Formats: sequence, structure tokens, C-alpha cells
Amino acid sequence: MRIVVFGTGGVGGFFGGRLAHAGDDVTFIARGEHLRAIKASGLKVDSTLGDFVVVPAKATDDVSEVGEVDLVIVGVKAWQVSEAARAMKPLVGPGTTVLPLQNGVDAVAQLVAELGADRIIGGLCRIVSLVVGPGHVKHAGFTPSIVIGEIDDRRTDRITRIEQLFKRAGLEITVAPDIQAALWTKFLFIASFSGVGAMANAPAGVLRSDPKWRAQILHAMEEIYALAQARKIKLSPNSIDNAIASVNALPEDATSSMQRDIAAGRPSELESQNGAVVRLARESGVQVPTHALIYETLKPLDQKARAATS
Repeated sequence: MRIVVFGTGGVGGFFGGRLAHAGDDVTFIARGEHLRAIKASGLKVDSTLGDFVVVPAKATDDVSEVGEVDLVIVGVKAWQVSEAARAMKPLVGPGTTVLPLQNGVDAVAQLVAELGADRIIGGLCRIVSLVVGPGHVKHAGFTPSIVIGEIDDRRTDRITRIEQLFKRAGLEITVAPDIQAALWTKFLFIASFSGVGAMANAPAGVLRSDPKWRAQILHAMEEIYALAQARKIKLSPNSIDNAIASVNALPEDATSSMQRDIAAGRPSELESQNGAVVRLARESGVQVPTHALIYETLKPLDQKARAATS
């Protein structure tokens, strides 16, 4: 199977790196110093499960050099998905499957709009990982895992092939019986943790031990659960308890990628996370005051970062 990782950040670098390290044919799409370092010295991955280096590593910033492939793993930030979908068209042929691993619940629809429903499956991942230097990715928390599923929840041959691909690389992968419920379960956790963490500018250890911030996270989760119900998403009744348990399981110093981007003055996933909650709640007639507060508080910082990079 020929695989492209489109966006070699913390997520794409880790999962693509594991596939390449297992001997699969993986090409990494990257740019700048990150790309130059991967080409020169390989892709270095530090992990609590064992460090490794993919060397030599196939990497480029020009998708036309690659041609059509079997699987595209989309590893860009959520706010970059539509642009990435247009850019990856030379990679996508009749037999190509595109697997998004973004935070939020918008990526599938954005990819379908550009590439067609037949090419896209649903996906999400569970990992704390980040780029710590050019050509260098660090896995810092959670046992890495992936959930996949067809948009209509059928168990197809391609889903089985992708499941086997990740299992051969020693990765934990689950086929969701209801991919929308799986996406919203992750959304309930990540948008709440990211938003409150960014507003507090504090790591997981502080957020879960401070009564004020812990209550804010709980309120944020309750709002997404109510929104999911209003939109006929079949979340498990224990979704909030499980999400709180996930917050409790994070390393003391863990932060979300959205939080790190906002703190560093970079464009963030605010619109795809808390902004999406506010937008979808407005459509559904649901009140989400906690997410509205988070969104309005952080929006000026995100807008400033985008203006600085435009």
C-alpha cells in the first residue's frame, strides 16, 4: 500500500513514522526546515513506547512528484483541511482512501466537498504529540490509538485493509460502529479541555485540581453533550464521565495543540473547536454559554495571530 502523510506534524509524524518504521511505503508531505531535516537526517520520533528514527525518509513539498496513492492520512490542523483537500488532488485517484485525523467534527464534510464522498472515511486519534524541532516529533501522552469508520458505518474491505495496516505496525486501532458518535465523543473531550486550558493558560494538572477550572471543563462537556443530543448524535450516557477520566489521566504538564498555538501567538483551531460548538448550537437552538465565553475571550488572540501571518 502506498501511503502519503499530508501534514507531518505531531499526529502525522507519529502515526506515519510508525508505519514507515514498520516497513510500509510512506511519503511525508512537509515544508521548510522540517522538510529539509527529514530529507537530510530522517524523521526522529521520541515516544514513551520507544524512540525510533525513520531513515532514509521519503519526504517532499510537491505532491505532483508522488502521484496517486492508496491512502492519504490527513495530518494538518483542522483549519487547514479545506486548503489541504484542494492541494492533495494529484494524490487522489479512483482507488484512493483519505483518512482525516483532525480534532473537531468538520473535516469529513470539508474533504467530501472537495474530493467526493467515495474517497473519504471518518477518523480520529488519541495522542499527545508535537513537533519539538525540525525533523523531530515527540509523543508525550496517552497510548496512541486511532478510530476509523465509513461515513455510513458499513464494514467495507478498505476499512479492514486499513485496520490491518495499522495493526501490523503495532498500533491500536478500532473500527467504530457509529463514526459520528466516535467523532463527537472526542469532540466533547478536546474542545472542552482545549478551550478551558487556553483560557486559563494552564496545563492539565492545574485544570483538574483547581475547582474553578475543573467546573468550567465539566460545564463545557455538558454543553457539547446537550448539543449532540439535539443533533441526534448517539453519544454514550457515560461520555462525560469518560472524558473527565481522560483529563485525569493526562500528564500533569499536558496541554492541547490549540492551547499551545494560542499561547505562542500562532493561528489555532479555535474556530474548529469552540467556534464550531457556538455555530452548531446556534443552528440547533441550544444554549452553550461556557463555549461562547471561551470563544469570545480567545477570538481576538486568534484573529491577531492570523493577521500577523497573512
